[in-house]
Amino acid sequence: MTSERPLLYEAFDDRFFTGGCMNGDAGLEVLYTGCRWAEGPLYVPAWRQLVWSDIPNDRMLRWDEETGAVGVFRRSAGHTNGNTLDREGRLVTCEQGNRRVTRTEHDGTITVLASHWQGRRLNSPNDATVKSDGSIWFSDPDFGITSDYEGHRAESEIGANNVYRIDPSTGEVRLVADCFGAPNGLVFSADEQRLFVSDTRAGLIRVFGVRDDGTLSDGEIFAAAKARPAARFDNLRFDDDGRLWAAALNDGVHCYDPDGTLIGRLDIPEAVANISWGGAKRNRLFITAETSLYSVVMSVTGTHPTGPGVRPWPPSAG
Repeated sequence: MTSERPLLYEAFDDRFFTGGCMNGDAGLEVLYTGCRWAEGPLYVPAWRQLVWSDIPNDRMLRWDEETGAVGVFRRSAGHTNGNTLDREGRLVTCEQGNRRVTRTEHDGTITVLASHWQGRRLNSPNDATVKSDGSIWFSDPDFGITSDYEGHRAESEIGANNVYRIDPSTGEVRLVADCFGAPNGLVFSADEQRLFVSDTRAGLIRVFGVRDDGTLSDGEIFAAAKARPAARFDNLRFDDDGRLWAAALNDGVHCYDPDGTLIGRLDIPEAVANISWGGAKRNRLFITAETSLYSVVMSVTGTHPTGPGVRPWPPSAG
């Protein structure tokens, strides 16, 4: 077992060892293969299932933790990309083909949360994260309108790729950050004082200070992919020790110390699109990579998908 670990784990700094990041499974588990481009994994603890997106096939799939069975969750799904949970445990989905952000209610009906900004249609919402005040923050690059492969070819009505905030009370869609090549994954720090956003085209992860009024400070560079030329950042997730894990396309999964140092990586056999923590202990990392869904059980514990200050994982009975 020990001899197999270097095939999955690569350490660049002693902190990857001392932090226990290499103490999990020796290899990857393949849960499913057969997608065209897999994205948006989300573990839903109430269901004991993981849902994810197969964008070109215009479907969402689900994997059952108890049985290992995989089935279709939603077909003709609007070329969905990123998924998350809101504070009430409802599914929030970025439909890049339909160019909107939606919420699946507990009865299965779908509510449109955002489709326009200042009267102009969104490009193709990509990923979303929810703050403790209930506001939903999402990225809006142009990936879904550049061709018909992952959406529908169209001209951008906005003319830029931005990050927006949906007000939990009024539903107002407000621009919070711009000047991106292509904003993609986004996640709040545990104290919600910082918002981390990946810029896929620029090869950067940017970090913004979050003000009490929901506005952001000017962004700074947290990490750059230039040292790893194959890397292009997609979505981002934190673990409970403050390390940032990033899907890095052709360079596997990156792990960054809170100071921004790349301390290690997971070597994945396909191009990595998205990652998500799940399982009963939140120590199972799910990875969507090109055609497949993978997982690895680790000694690292990930943060809850709905952020800090939420109900216990999983919710207690009653």
